[in-house]
Amino acid sequence: MNAAPVRDVPGFDGLRLDWLRARGSVKWHRPERDVLPAWVADMDFPVPPPVVEALRETVDGRDLGYPDWPDGSPLRTAFAKRMAERFGWAASARRVREQTDLIQCLQLVLHLATSDGDAVAVQTPNYPPFLATLRTMNRRTVPVPMLDTDDGWRMDFAALDTAVKRSGCKALVLVNPHNPTGRVLTREELGEIAAVARRHDLLVISDEIHAELAHAPHRHVPFASLSEDAARRTVTLTSATKAFNLAAIRCAVTHYGPDRLLALRDAQPPDLYGTVSPLGVVATLAAWEHGDAWQRDLLAVLDRNRRRVHAVLRDRLPLLRHHLPEATYLAWLDTRPLGPAEPPVEKVLRDGRVLLDGGTPFGPDADGFLRLNFATSRQVLEDILNRVTGVLGRQEG
Repeated sequence: MNAAPVRDVPGFDGLRLDWLRARGSVKWHRPERDVLPAWVADMDFPVPPPVVEALRETVDGRDLGYPDWPDGSPLRTAFAKRMAERFGWAASARRVREQTDLIQCLQLVLHLATSDGDAVAVQTPNYPPFLATLRTMNRRTVPVPMLDTDDGWRMDFAALDTAVKRSGCKALVLVNPHNPTGRVLTREELGEIAAVARRHDLLVISDEIHAELAHAPHRHVPFASLSEDAARRTVTLTSATKAFNLAAIRCAVTHYGPDRLLALRDAQPPDLYGTVSPLGVVATLAAWEHGDAWQRDLLAVLDRNRRRVHAVLRDRLPLLRHHLPEATYLAWLDTRPLGPAEPPVEKVLRDGRVLLDGGTPFGPDADGFLRLNFATSRQVLEDILNRVTGVLGRQEG
């Protein structure tokens, strides 16, 4: 029996290359014109219609004056409502503070909670700006390598416990769902981490920006929802920008679990670390309150695309090591079994004219790895896969 034909999804497929190349954002603007970009974690899809409508109504209303938010923006209540509805987490709106993006959220928490030379544990591989933040802030990075097993990527809890104890870590930066491997840690796995945090009195800084991009049957569990102890020691960082393709709105939230840290944050000069734009708040509220139908279509497209990437790589490059991502729109590929070669990011760009991410910016053991962003239309993805497998296939041969 022949497989049913794959149909395009309106609003997500049929993207024209001339439209993509005319965009001013970095993903398509930076590479040369003949290069297909699948590097930075932006999606190629248009902005969700409810967000466009909300921004247009705001601008058409000709009101871009100072917002009247004496007790904080509406994001605080909206975040708490979103967490309760999506994940069953009773987050407190009074513990939410707004920032411009997730990297700023992390840097502010590290600035307030740790000191020059303090040790901070972090999973590796990891999001390059997080690792760069630890270096530039002179925090001692304590890498906790993820384990590549036949069943997928796993955390080594014994290694985490040993590393934290040996280094005297003050904090753990936890990325879950994980970038770049796409793992979604289970409640039981998070419980193991919580036990380590309790045993060594760690502050847990939990990046959960990909929470709404978990693929069924995997389900995100907020770290702060595990127990009263976890709630008291966890700072949660998130934003609507990843799940709704809104990076440029520069809007994120931090939920402070520790009382002392929240008080310290609120004792700072109110505008020292910047304030969030009202347009960013409008866009985020529109996404959370009216974007669920768009997001359901998005997740269906991403599920189709992740399965296509996995099937093509398994078929054409059987030696390449990779796992089906449980979340995100990023595939983490180990090219080392293909044999010795130059750095794969450079090779694929030069010989295949595809720009991917990967290598040492993701951590000390990331040489030979590629990160492929599959959040694009069906046809563009096929072109990317044809070029990438063509180049790496010659290396494998």
